[in-house]
Amino acid sequence: MSAYFIRPLTEEDEAFLWEMLYHALYVPAGQAPFPREMVNEPEISKYVLRWGKEGDQGFVAVDRSTSDPVGAAWFRVFTAENKGYGYVDDETPELSMAVLPGYRGQGIGSDLLRHLIAAAQRQYPALSLSVSSENPAVRLYQRLGFEIIGPGGSSSTMKKALGSK
Repeated sequence: MSAYFIRPLTEEDEAFLWEMLYHALYVPAGQAPFPREMVNEPEISKYVLRWGKEGDQGFVAVDRSTSDPVGAAWFRVFTAENKGYGYVDDETPELSMAVLPGYRGQGIGSDLLRHLIAAAQRQYPALSLSVSSENPAVRLYQRLGFEIIGPGGSSSTMKKALGSK
């Protein structure tokens, strides 16, 4: 049996999503972490603020032994008037994800992302994301079918066609 299980996110998970949003901010090795207040900046907070709106969907990984959440992957649909960093169009939700540092490298991120892709396939034509070009997660996204579709400074926008709509 796996050391964790995955369940759908609920509105009650919003506090944990704020923590995951902080961990989703990529910090290259050797650099100081961002201040925690960074998640309150409007261009960052939009990924979690008022979680549970129509179209919001995601999953949380929970440690079986402690019942504590240890990772999450979620998506939101943004508009041309309120773009996220990985915005593609008004029909493509943008995903965010993070796993707590002590739980990385165990396949949790891959499992979360597979759950998210399966859920999105039922209702959207694609998924997108923005990722730092230096982030090792780029390999995970590529392994699961995401392709780089555009640079955005030190980050890349990636997209995975889902073929549903």
